[in-house]
Amino acid sequence: MTSYGSEYPPSIGFDADYKKFFEEFYATSDDPPAHDKYVSFFTEDATLIMASKTGKGSSEILGMRKALWEKVASRKHVASKIFPFGPDSSEVMLRGTVQYGLKAGGESGLEWAAYARLVKVDGRVKMEFYQVYLDTGAVGR
Repeated sequence: MTSYGSEYPPSIGFDADYKKFFEEFYATSDDPPAHDKYVSFFTEDATLIMASKTGKGSSEILGMRKALWEKVASRKHVASKIFPFGPDSSEVMLRGTVQYGLKAGGESGLEWAAYARLVKVDGRVKMEFYQVYLDTGAVGR
């Protein structure tokens, strides 16, 4: 298990490629200059909803990604638990935390939950829909 590994319900089968996807996705999410790599985890027409912000398609997701790093110097996601909707489902709910190092100094962190819908495109796992539920006002408090 990597530092980005997650806990899954033991009685529900879940594609190993999907598990690896989430480990790589959150590692990339925490890598400040990896904007293009981050976008590559989504389908070209994906929808990303983060709190009250929505991006549709690669260019809008890229813009959101860059904006997420404007006030943040570092971040560390922990997707502690991932719950597939059923055996080998491509839909999951996630629960986790994120810690931020702020450019203005200090640190912050918060809990989050998410819904993700995965697909395989040319044998590669991607997200076609990802919605994150969090309190954006908690950052910087």
